[in-house]
Amino acid sequence: MAQLDETPRGNRVRIAFFGLRNAGKSTLVNAFAGQPLAIVSDTPGTTTDPVSKAMEILPLGPCLITDTAGLDDEGELGEMRVKKSLDVLSVADIAVWVDDGENRNEELKRRFLKECAKHNVQTIDYRRGDDIEELKRRIAGVKLNDEMPGLLDGLVKAGDSVLCVCPIDASAPKGRLILPQVQVIRECLDIGAWVEVCQPSMLAAKRARLGGFNLVITDSQAFGEVKAQLPEGVRLTGFSMLFARQKGDIAEFEKGLARIAELNDGDLVVVAEGCTHHRQCDDIGTVKIPAAIARLAKCNPRFEFISGAAFNLPPEAKLVVQCGGCMLTRREMMRRIALAKASNVPIVNYGMVLSKAQTEGAK
Repeated sequence: MAQLDETPRGNRVRIAFFGLRNAGKSTLVNAFAGQPLAIVSDTPGTTTDPVSKAMEILPLGPCLITDTAGLDDEGELGEMRVKKSLDVLSVADIAVWVDDGENRNEELKRRFLKECAKHNVQTIDYRRGDDIEELKRRIAGVKLNDEMPGLLDGLVKAGDSVLCVCPIDASAPKGRLILPQVQVIRECLDIGAWVEVCQPSMLAAKRARLGGFNLVITDSQAFGEVKAQLPEGVRLTGFSMLFARQKGDIAEFEKGLARIAELNDGDLVVVAEGCTHHRQCDDIGTVKIPAAIARLAKCNPRFEFISGAAFNLPPEAKLVVQCGGCMLTRREMMRRIALAKASNVPIVNYGMVLSKAQTEGAK
């Protein structure tokens, strides 16, 4: 999980460096980053797995740079390395092709560029020895294919008042807010909106003031409790739903939400999280989501849990429940939605499931 003073990985420009073995990728990455991120050697195949580093690089701002193995690697192990390198294209914004100037294997480069086009990744050529500052300027000038909208676009404007209701329970990290809450508060400040923060238990004491807020945002687990205390006409949404709107396809999630009622006993539901973290006794993904699904479906499905970069759907999956994706890029979230659709598996967002369970499942 990102520290409070760091830009989350999901909001960083992702730049990956590709090329043949010994083309100079790792040397370039180290010079680009200004630190020894990758091991450099004359031995072909020194870089085996993709290596990433989150950095602030002027004039680019917050980036995630990734060094990859040579795409001409050989043998059974080499093929596995090449596959892992090409997998990076599913999350990269910009791919830099590093050329050693010897015009080796032009056919492999053509296949690589075709793969980049398939993933809608912007490409830049770099010849070993060229000016690195010029490369940075070229990258900074790239118009990204997947610009993310703001979390609060169309919902909040300068001068509005926003109330963030943040439950502090056993699953809340000690001494800080969770990342989605921090990002929403920061965006309110960027917009020029007033923002106040409280716990659900504090609402009753301020009931007379609640009608003055333009938007109330809460954790999906507290949706029902907060909604019951708001005056008629005050808009309410959840932190997770804001991320579903920003990074995903909320219309597709709504279709997935409607399909929960079609689940039967024993159907497989895949619960997917974008990051790995320590599980609490009352964990959202492994405890609260399964309970909410069972309540809404009125049956007992079985559950499989995946986290991190992995997103492989078993053929028998009947539903995917995806986290809000605060640590994922929009590109990665849309890739997951596309994979689910291609497998004819409906997909829904954590927050939408929990909110519906709060407001409807208990009726």
